Amino acid sequence: MSTLLIRLVAPLQSWGTQSHLTMRDTGLEPSKSGLVGLLCAALGRPRYAPLDDLAGLNMGVRIDRPGTIQKDFQVVQNVLEADGKGKKNIIGNRYFLANAAFLAGIEGDPDLLQQIQNALQKPVWPLYLGRKAFIPAAPLFLKDGLRKGQNLIEALRDFGWLVHWPADKAPQQVLLVLDDPRGSQLRNDVPLSFAERTFTSRRVSTRLVDAPDSELQEVF
Repeated sequence: MSTLLIRLVAPLQSWGTQSHLTMRDTGLEPSKSGLVGLLCAALGRPRYAPLDDLAGLNMGVRIDRPGTIQKDFQVVQNVLEADGKGKKNIIGNRYFLANAAFLAGIEGDPDLLQQIQNALQKPVWPLYLGRKAFIPAAPLFLKDGLRKGQNLIEALRDFGWLVHWPADKAPQQVLLVLDDPRGSQLRNDVPLSFAERTFTSRRVSTRLVDAPDSELQEVF
């Protein structure tokens, strides 16, 4: 078993799982549907492509910097009514994470992980973190990101920081959010089809591990 690590760092990110027209939410860390969507974009897979291999990868996230939840108030003007006879304004709120940094990991077949690693280095389509305006601050590709022979927890725990912490402010522990069939938390974010926008659920657990003892990883 091997693990591929992916950097998700940006001024703004959004990982909604319960959004509707007037309210667009965000989770506190990347969703599985969001990460699978990123992988599909990198690989050049269209919306109607099967997702079984990507959705079946074991996923985990290390929260290097949690960021803060912000809200954007929006008014959409002159939206056509359902009967086509009039127009209205729609007021809504969009939530996002500001200044967050995550180390995402996927564990599974080494050949598939190598294919994804290659695609992250030269993605077919543009990559963004939840919304088209939220572009990454650094490449998702990490040159040492493919951890052959390491399981998910080991890889997330041992990899160096993605952000710089002053020596007197560096956290002593970091939080991992992990796929876990026995986990106490339920997330409805496993994509079955992006074309039909259908999803199923997964269970996750969280744990604290010792913070990395190595310095900031190189950007490229």
